[in-house]
Amino acid sequence: MVGINEPTDKLYLPAGKIGGCYGVKGWVKIRSFTDPQENLLDYKSLFIKDKNSIEPLIFDSGRVHGKGLIAHINGVDNRERAEQFRGKEILLDESSLPELGEGDYYWRQLIGLRVWCICSDRLLLIGIVDHLLDTGANDVLVVSPCEGSVDLVERLIPYKLGDIVKKIDLVAGVIEIDWFLDA
Repeated sequence: MVGINEPTDKLYLPAGKIGGCYGVKGWVKIRSFTDPQENLLDYKSLFIKDKNSIEPLIFDSGRVHGKGLIAHINGVDNRERAEQFRGKEILLDESSLPELGEGDYYWRQLIGLRVWCICSDRLLLIGIVDHLLDTGANDVLVVSPCEGSVDLVERLIPYKLGDIVKKIDLVAGVIEIDWFLDA
């Protein structure tokens, strides 16, 4: 068990949330944050976040059920014990994420990057990536204004590498886009 405020070399990322019980034999309903959702069940290094600690979590069985997942927590064999997990966050160790190919990024890597718009012969700062949206057709960068940005407008920028998103530099913390800007 690792206390939340204790120093650790692990970085934990939210991977899902336990909604409630499913049946009477220790199964729980899960809302997965992975894409596709069933990938959550493939991770071997999952953790459960309690108020003051992070503890290992092992699912010994699980599957897609309706619009979510159901899973059995190892060692939990009744509804009363499963009920103790209701509302708890499921975490994964960042080091267990698969390596991405060249030009691929996790959303979390893009959040906080400064977004610069290529306008004629200059770059204009339009803000920072606040979060991303999944629209089905393509992802969308939600760019919020920041100190030094050209105005105070929040913008939704289609995340289309090559067409609109011209450059991503994680080390410099910037994204360059070619996008119509009324400034």
